[in-house]
Amino acid sequence: MDRKIRVAAIGDNCIDYYDSLNESYPGGNPVNVAVYIKRLGGESSYTGAVGNDSFGKIMISAIQNKGVDTSHIQVLDGKTAVTHVDIVDGDRVFGKYEEGVLADFKLREQDISFIKKHDLAVTGIWGMIEDELPLISKEIPVAFDFANKFANPIVEKAIPYVTYAFFSFDEESRNEFRQKYHSMGLKEKENCTEQLKEFMKAMQQKGPKVIIATLGKNGSIGYDGNSWYRFGIIECKVVDTMGAGDSFIAGFLYGILNGLNVQDSMEAGAQNSAVTIGYQGAW
Repeated sequence: MDRKIRVAAIGDNCIDYYDSLNESYPGGNPVNVAVYIKRLGGESSYTGAVGNDSFGKIMISAIQNKGVDTSHIQVLDGKTAVTHVDIVDGDRVFGKYEEGVLADFKLREQDISFIKKHDLAVTGIWGMIEDELPLISKEIPVAFDFANKFANPIVEKAIPYVTYAFFSFDEESRNEFRQKYHSMGLKEKENCTEQLKEFMKAMQQKGPKVIIATLGKNGSIGYDGNSWYRFGIIECKVVDTMGAGDSFIAGFLYGILNGLNVQDSMEAGAQNSAVTIGYQGAW
């Protein structure tokens, strides 16, 4: 492409604090995606809120140093969000979450006007902008990370306005997935994979052009209303899985926006994820 793609990342941010290491790293789903889009060669911005504390200054500085546009970060009176994290056998384990000023984050009119100038907006289940999706989606495509929160009311509220929907299917979410599955009145299937596919078909019919479910070490599965897609993982040394899912989303979206098909974009997502899990912290 002659022009670099521009992605607007919107919503939550947090300081990932590793208690056992006494180390902290800036992060958060949309923040991570914005940084990874820049790493891949695109342009990105982050719109969200931080506190007027030391962590807020660290967050803004760190994002700016990665080349992400921070002109629409709101600095509010209070504390920046913090997520406590531990590493167990190379995998991240989330502990206490302190929401801080994100509880008061709302998009302003100037923020929405700014977002519409991008090629795509990306947010997630904790982004707190589901009410603004109808306005944004009229102008540009929307990508949404529903994580593993299948039964969250935001799923049904947001899904009609989403172009690219992402879910994370893992052991932790199996019970919640089953609850959501049964509440939708979907037919019983022999195994979890078939149930997941039935769920994805139902969700795709509610609005998204493409729906993707990441499956951890088992790769990912995608559906576009006509065809199913599968891709595994890129073998690599695992240091820290923090940011793995966000890396996949960024790689997938960067591929799609640059003209790749769904299958090749899933591979691009896996390749980008393999880079991230090879080092400590999200970025």
